[in-house]
Amino acid sequence: MHHQRQTFVTSASSRLSAIAFLLAFLIAPPIASAAQDEARKDSLSLSECIDIALERATGIKKAAYALRLQGSDVLKNYGQFLPRVSVNATYTPRSVNKSYITGTTPSSLVKTTTERVDLSLSTSLNIFNGLRDYAGLRASLQRKEAAELTLWQARQTIIYDITQSYYQVLLNRELLLIARENLSASEDLLQLTRRQYEIGLKPITDFYQQQAETASSELSVINAENNLRESRIELQRRLRTDPTQNIAIVGIDTASLDSLPEKADPDSLITIALNNRKDLKSASATAKAARWEITRSRAPHYPSLDLSFNLGTDGYAYYKYNGDVQSDTSPTLSDQLSDQISYSVALSLNWSIFDGFLTHYNIEQAKINYLNQKLDAGDLEQDIVLDVRLASDNYNAAQHQINVAQQSQKAAEQAFQTIQRKYELGAATFVEVQAARATLITARSDRTQSIYNLALQQNILDFTTGSIPLD
Repeated sequence: MHHQRQTFVTSASSRLSAIAFLLAFLIAPPIASAAQDEARKDSLSLSECIDIALERATGIKKAAYALRLQGSDVLKNYGQFLPRVSVNATYTPRSVNKSYITGTTPSSLVKTTTERVDLSLSTSLNIFNGLRDYAGLRASLQRKEAAELTLWQARQTIIYDITQSYYQVLLNRELLLIARENLSASEDLLQLTRRQYEIGLKPITDFYQQQAETASSELSVINAENNLRESRIELQRRLRTDPTQNIAIVGIDTASLDSLPEKADPDSLITIALNNRKDLKSASATAKAARWEITRSRAPHYPSLDLSFNLGTDGYAYYKYNGDVQSDTSPTLSDQLSDQISYSVALSLNWSIFDGFLTHYNIEQAKINYLNQKLDAGDLEQDIVLDVRLASDNYNAAQHQINVAQQSQKAAEQAFQTIQRKYELGAATFVEVQAARATLITARSDRTQSIYNLALQQNILDFTTGSIPLD
């Protein structure tokens, strides 16, 4: 009898110890946030990441170079309306010529040494060339506008891309936190199950099952760590920072997402997108430039009229040698240059009657390019409308997902608290407590994902409507 009472006391004491251990693990404070682990002074905020990317992105630099080149192209086409001016100056300090003088017996050899200066000034102005220069200028202005819009679009694309990568790192960091908390809970449950098995409260199958669940939780942590590492590398790739150094980022205040609109209206957003999208405006400007190229290619069908002016003068001094030096009686070089100035004014007309259908081919080529540009602009407009509709639907779904996730997490918390109290009273099993905690962890994960998904969808909506601020 005494032995049975001692066994009963030992068993009850073990049960109380197991219950105390389980309650301690259930109400233990959560693991420190991964965001707190990375809260260092050198952590980058979202705005700092955007500034770094805008400064270092090669896409923006290439767009800026293209804009610079188009500016030179506009200047070149403006210059076509100005007269061409060229100056030619030639100075020959010494020119020797030898020749025989016939008619004498014997013939004498004469060597002549000459110093010569030639100056000329030429200028020409095109009066009419079939609107080639005018069309070229208008086309270059449209291409410059397209290049400016392309640069704006490149900047918006960089901001959009960095924001997406930034939020993805934050999401993966929070998912890693949840996975670690789940692993910690699984390890505590494994220890508890081992104790219960050792004192005969649980069968060996429960211990093996908990071992499998703990291993699965550890695998989830490994996968979450890999996902976080990959998202960090992708963010660093876009920032173009030192690849040998790791980067850290600060979190965001998710409460700020509460101020976002509850619903996105596709119709109004489509109107905004068609007015704001820089790439659509750039495509329209490119199509207009291609249309002016048609006018430019038609220029050879018309005559070309040019006005030219030429001014020239020259002078020389020479000495003849035939044994004795003979004096030179010609005027000085300066007098010759001022006295022998000559000029001419000419008006020339040139008209190519037949060029082997080359002009016809160039016109057709310009027309096809214009039609292709119009097709591209039309396709882009349709794609924008579809993208805005899809982004609006995804945004509305993300808002609904947050509401559902909040309700799910609240219900899971209430269920877990209820099961915990029942377990304390002995009215619930350990399996029920474990299942309730797993449901709570899943609900927390879904809630976290829904929060960052809303932030991502808002960023997508801003990008598709062209509303991303550049300041």
